[in-house]
Amino acid sequence: MTFLELKNYRKKFGENEVLKGISLSLEKGEVLAVIGSSGGGKTTLLRCLNFLEMPDEGELYLGGEKLFDAADKKQYSDAAIREKRLHFGLVFQQFNLFPQYTVFRNITLAQTLLAKQDLRHKKALFAAQRRAAPKEERKKLKAQQKRVLDEIRSNQKKNIEEKAEGLLERVGLSEKRNAYPYELSGGQQQRVAIARALALSPDILCFDEPTSALDPELTGEVLKVIKGLKSSDSTMIVVTHEMEFAKNVADHVIFMADGVIEEEGTPAEVFDSPKSEKTRAFLRRSLEENF
Repeated sequence: MTFLELKNYRKKFGENEVLKGISLSLEKGEVLAVIGSSGGGKTTLLRCLNFLEMPDEGELYLGGEKLFDAADKKQYSDAAIREKRLHFGLVFQQFNLFPQYTVFRNITLAQTLLAKQDLRHKKALFAAQRRAAPKEERKKLKAQQKRVLDEIRSNQKKNIEEKAEGLLERVGLSEKRNAYPYELSGGQQQRVAIARALALSPDILCFDEPTSALDPELTGEVLKVIKGLKSSDSTMIVVTHEMEFAKNVADHVIFMADGVIEEEGTPAEVFDSPKSEKTRAFLRRSLEENF
């Protein structure tokens, strides 16, 4: 069964139509590589998938259920969009870590904020229960509710911290737990960014040219982490200029040009037997740049 399905996504900025009817599908656990020259719409596609930009047209299905329909987008509140965004994790080109926080705090921050939001919701429900209870029972009920909230808060903290510790180990940075971003190399910062994205357990993990801001010697360590995620059945969309990585790791490749999917197929089909002249020209340029 198709896990992610995108139908006819379109996006304009003023008179410039950046996405011109993008449709694609992805199975659970697959890795999709998106390649193409700058200006082809790759980053805009990811931003629309993550609801950082709102598409003008199109539908998005996740797990067989409609998650978004641009025809109804005026009905989506900001809170609803934030909730939908949690289905997707995005690792940016420039890391975007919070410089004032440690590595551990960067990874746990979003989870902690969501946990506090959940606690506030439970407190509101408990308050409503107390108001509805007989007056003589309210004090006892409040004490019971406090014990429940304290237990929930304790479990949340424990689970968040345990998950963060596991993710730090997974990306090979356990010893950098208390370091600040300025104390890390670019490759280490990007690995922290990957751990941060994984902390919210997204259904789809998206990468926007995750090695473009790195020196060549640091690129390998980040690609190794991303490659390792594939073995854990993570479903990923990777916008990349690393052709060898796309060829060797991706299950499916799309080549974008001028806001459309110019060509798509398996890595062997796209890299070894491209049908489009635009694809062939792009691959020739990429090969020349690497020599």
